[in-house]
Amino acid sequence: MDISLTTENKVPGEAPSVTLTIRLIMQGKDVGSIIGKKGDTIKRFREESGARINISDGSSPERIVTITGSTENILKAFNMIGKKFEEDMKAAHVNSSVPVPPVTLRLIVPASQCGSLIGKGGSKIKEIREVTGASIQVAGDMLPNSTERAVTVSGTPDAISQCVYHICCVMLESPPKGATIPYKPRPASGTSTSGPVVFAGGQLTKLHQLALQQTPYITPGTTLPAALATQFGVQTASQPGNPSSQTHELTIPNELIGCIIGKGGCKINEIRQCSGATIKIAGMQEGSTDRQVTITGTPESISMAQFLINTRLREEVSGMGGLVL
Repeated sequence: MDISLTTENKVPGEAPSVTLTIRLIMQGKDVGSIIGKKGDTIKRFREESGARINISDGSSPERIVTITGSTENILKAFNMIGKKFEEDMKAAHVNSSVPVPPVTLRLIVPASQCGSLIGKGGSKIKEIREVTGASIQVAGDMLPNSTERAVTVSGTPDAISQCVYHICCVMLESPPKGATIPYKPRPASGTSTSGPVVFAGGQLTKLHQLALQQTPYITPGTTLPAALATQFGVQTASQPGNPSSQTHELTIPNELIGCIIGKGGCKINEIRQCSGATIKIAGMQEGSTDRQVTITGTPESISMAQFLINTRLREEVSGMGGLVL
């Protein structure tokens, strides 16, 4: 979910004047419902809501629906989509004794913003549930090969629209931190359109490739850890073990470790949350100019943690006036 302020002022009690880009995950049958015969339904939604509604191609079972417009446009579009799904479910249950389930939509939100959406001790998400009457759940894990999470919203079309409004308000107050790697559904065939990239004696995962695309300062074809080893003297080593749980070690100069930890440990905690990896930083050893950083987790979580650590190092050296890769 990308949210950017317009030049208009926000008036208390009114919807914030913003331009929104909200992404949702939908299954093929749901997409077909909002497209309609010959595209008639989605055309009507666009015209009546004033929002731009785009749908990703059909090479994947999951499709990404992107809705862009003003706050008012977005809420109208959500209400119309919700009502269409409600109509479909009522029609499917017309001769059934089973109660009609609530409308359910899955939003995509950067993981770095989910903490603000949940609130301290779950206070914010509880408030949104009580005020809107909608059910809202934030996934604990990130979507595959991304730094985003799914936020599931259920309820009546009106409740969902109000819930989305409150989510947007929270997102405005707490913009995403660091680079966001967007979620992209995998093709139905499960094949990748790009060939493997060699890294540390193995193959670079799709997450590595996405990370490299998000890092313009890295020389094309050079992996992040290798690039950092050249620039900062960072050394990496992998330890054999269970493929589902691996351990990687980084050696980082003492003068750079502070930017990884952050004030009160805020940066390292953020990296742990976004990557899902366990990260331990060894204490200073007498006579040593380096600190040992141990990263444990799945190959994907380790990849993400390395990317985020390397991003922090690059930013720090750039701010110190050092050479940026």
